This record gives sequence, structure tokens and C-alpha cells, in this order.
Amino acid sequence: MFNPAPVVQRIALGDTAVCVVDDALQEPARWASMAAQHAGSFVAAPQNAYPGIELPMPDAIALQCMRWFDAHLARHFGLAGTEHGHAKLAIATLPEAQLQPFQTIPHIDRMPGPPGQAVMASVLYLFDDAALGGTRFFRPRVPPPQLATLFEDAARLDATPFGDRHGLPRAYPDGATAWFEPVLTIPPRWNRLVVYPGTIFHCSHVPDPARLSADPASGRLTLNGFYACRRTGAA
Repeated sequence: MFNPAPVVQRIALGDTAVCVVDDALQEPARWASMAAQHAGSFVAAPQNAYPGIELPMPDAIALQCMRWFDAHLARHFGLAGTEHGHAKLAIATLPEAQLQPFQTIPHIDRMPGPPGQAVMASVLYLFDDAALGGTRFFRPRVPPPQLATLFEDAARLDATPFGDRHGLPRAYPDGATAWFEPVLTIPPRWNRLVVYPGTIFHCSHVPDPARLSADPASGRLTLNGFYACRRTGAA
């Protein structure tokens, strides 16, 4: 499934890092073909930050992702290995007029688990059109209490009152705002994998939402993974 001898590019970001692996899958075209064959099985994402449709992967696929992460990437983040995780194919589809408040601001990823576990995330691009956008990382510009209020409002307010209250457009996160500033953008490339701690604020970078499509053959198709990991030295 995965390249057995990957070249890992580690990009420092504050006190952590983002890793990029090109040519991550051995046969990426088979994944794109499989997604096209199951286009009717993609469903709207549950109440989370992803702005599109998803197709959950079987546990056996998630296990392969985890084993490859453990073998080639865990050490770059000071991690001993994965405990559990899941994977899904995903296609960003929402026009900006349909975005919910939590989809208009950068977010972090969480997973259930005991205290002390690290949550890692990955996105693997399975599309050729670079204009569909990659992944953008952000730094907060306000202290944690203000961020907490922002996210509380995102969970309870409709889009218009949320945007009016916080001065945010109903749009995909892009440039600097009073709340966040972008610090790193990883451009997309066919068969490129981006791996990062879930604690870094991030979002899909969608510079031209009009290009989005639900068709796996032409849309922003990705393979996404989420992993709960043991820290090095943890019992």
C-alpha cells in the first residue's frame, strides 16, 4: 500500500513540526479508481470541521496506515507509536454559502483517549489540479480564553450572527484575521502526504471554491488519517 522507503521532509513549526512525504502510495491511481467506483457511497461529513463528503475505510486499511506511520514517521514527532486510529477518503465539496461557522475558522483535531496521548493527523492528496488547494496551518493571535469563546460561539450560533459577532466572512479560512495568522501552507501534489500534530490549528486551503466537485475523478479527493499515539517514554 505505502512506499516502503519514503523520503520524509520535516518542516519545523514552532516547538513541533509538519512532515511531507511525496510518492507516499505505491499505486495511487488504484485508490483514485476505487474512489470513483464507490462515488455513490460517499456521504455528508458528520458534525465536524470537514467541508464535504466522506467514505470511511475498513479497519484493515487504518491498521496499514498506523503501521507505516510507526515505522517511518513516529520518531519525527517524538512518539513511540500508534494506539488506535481511523482513515477515510474525503472530498471537499461545500460552496462557501453553505459553510457552518466551525468550517470558516482553523481547527484542531481531537480523539477520545486517556490524558497524555498525542493526536496525529494526515492528509494524502489524490488529485492533480493544484488549484484545488492544499493544507494551511495557523497561529492564534489571541489568548486561549478568547479562542474558547470563539469556538463556543461557532458551536451554537448560525453562520450570519457568528460572522457578524466576530468579524469573519462566511468563507474558507485563508489569510490573516484578528483571530489567526497563517504560518505555513503545504501545496498539493499528486500522491503527497502531509502529517502533523492535531494540536496545530489548520484547515483545507481552498483558494477557488468554484472548482470544488463531488466527482472523485475531478474533485479534491484525499485519504485522511487520524491516530492516537504514545509519547516516547510513556508507560
